[in-house]
Amino acid sequence: MRIHRENPAHPSELVGSVPITPPQAVDVIVREADRRFRQWSARPLAERLARLRGAADALADDVAELAELLARETGKPVADCRGEIGFAATYLRWVCDRATAVYVATEADDAHGRLTITPEPYGVVTAITPWNAPIILSLLKLGPALAAGNTVLLKPSPLAPLTVTRVAQLLPETTVVHGGPELVQALIAHPLVGKVAFTGGDAAGRAIAAAAGQALKPVVLELGGNDPAVFLDDFALTSDDYERLVLASFATAGQVCMAAKRLYVPHRRAGEFLDAYQAAAHRILRVGDPLDDAVTMGPVVTRAAAARLAALISDSATRGADIITLAEGPRGEGYFIDPVLAVGLSDDAPLVRTEQFGPAVPFLTYRTEDEVLSRANDSDLGLAASVWSADEDRAFAFATRVEAGFTFINTHNRTGMSLRAPFGGIKNSGYGREYAEEGLREYTRPTVIHSPAAFRPGGTGMPARAYPPAR
Repeated sequence: MRIHRENPAHPSELVGSVPITPPQAVDVIVREADRRFRQWSARPLAERLARLRGAADALADDVAELAELLARETGKPVADCRGEIGFAATYLRWVCDRATAVYVATEADDAHGRLTITPEPYGVVTAITPWNAPIILSLLKLGPALAAGNTVLLKPSPLAPLTVTRVAQLLPETTVVHGGPELVQALIAHPLVGKVAFTGGDAAGRAIAAAAGQALKPVVLELGGNDPAVFLDDFALTSDDYERLVLASFATAGQVCMAAKRLYVPHRRAGEFLDAYQAAAHRILRVGDPLDDAVTMGPVVTRAAAARLAALISDSATRGADIITLAEGPRGEGYFIDPVLAVGLSDDAPLVRTEQFGPAVPFLTYRTEDEVLSRANDSDLGLAASVWSADEDRAFAFATRVEAGFTFINTHNRTGMSLRAPFGGIKNSGYGREYAEEGLREYTRPTVIHSPAAFRPGGTGMPARAYPPAR
């Protein structure tokens, strides 16, 4: 049996297929990965990093071909696909640059005793990745895990299996498996799988966390978000800022976990904001075939996603919202949804309460900072947010009260990311971190050897019932 992937812009086109991995094959696959782990982890760190640097170079050399394949299987604009793959190579090189400082044992030998702390790999890591940014979201797991000495079983989304499989072939000690929930459950339950890393929706995240908890496996979960963008009353945006903001919501047709999904603007500045925002959207949004370099927004990923978004937009209109179309896409073939703002919704509307994961964004107004803070935080998700103000100190002060794992200032989405900044959520948006040194440390566990001073040769000893000294 195989997974077949269609082109969301031209659903009659079969882009490719991959074989399904049967759950009963998991034991053999994991045992082989564990055997290879023992060889890979025994290699010097410098040797492992050299292999990963070579993989980064190979990935960078193959950007054009891989980007076209990624655009065809996901519907993402090809220019965005080139950017994602190039950034993935950059990230992998960054991991190699930082790994020697992170994956190093520390030792103390002093009046308190002798202590060594060694970061050890988990063994076999299972990485489960989504379709919307499949290359970088895979490399965020593969890079640190492999550098640390783990081997990886990578299970891509059935909606984007092709390019990830090609990329994984460039990396050492990575085995790709394909399938659905039964395969995932078998991987998590296997006793030789040491850790699980997942990026995706909160429903799947709960199932993975439950299975991992049953098996006593540590997990990294980066789940969804309903990310607010809050504009304080002194915001000062240029034309370029508005264009950046538009793409913060509508890049990848809005199917991004950290996209700007709720816009909160002071009531007295609403008209000004809407005029400038629509003008920016008309300048920058071009909806069409992802292989066209001029296109900035493609289709959504599946027919079901298009139907769900159409229903959300229809519901918003029924509730009295003014639906403002920002650009028009092709009619007929393809899962295209025109990007829209929904103006005038109440906070209990589904488009406001839920993560829409598509090109339909509620525009909401407020009168006081305390009011907008309460409304922005009124969500069971807490992945990302943004605060916009002409006064950076004021923006930072407000941001400290926002309930999010990552808050951007005067930008939002990928333009606000940094390799040195750990990314991850709070509330139901998951736990664990990617990027930065925190993301590297997710794939090691500290092992400790300790000889207290009292029991070293010549030490004075301690009574059997004594507690350790406070040092």
